[in-house]
Amino acid sequence: MTAASDRPANTVDPKLLEILVCPMTKGPLEYDAGRQELISRKAKLAYPIRDGIPIMLPEEARKIE
Repeated sequence: MTAASDRPANTVDPKLLEILVCPMTKGPLEYDAGRQELISRKAKLAYPIRDGIPIMLPEEARKIE
């Protein structure tokens, strides 16, 4: 696996993105690099990424339309 120091700042490991799913729907997530969030369209939630770590707690997620 690629070390975090080998990736540009404010990015998420692509391998991690392949295995992560929304904890509410178990559906796929989209990475929003500009906002540093993982988006679940089905749940209408945006999970924050802090210091390169996805925070996959529904209570921490932002509601989206």
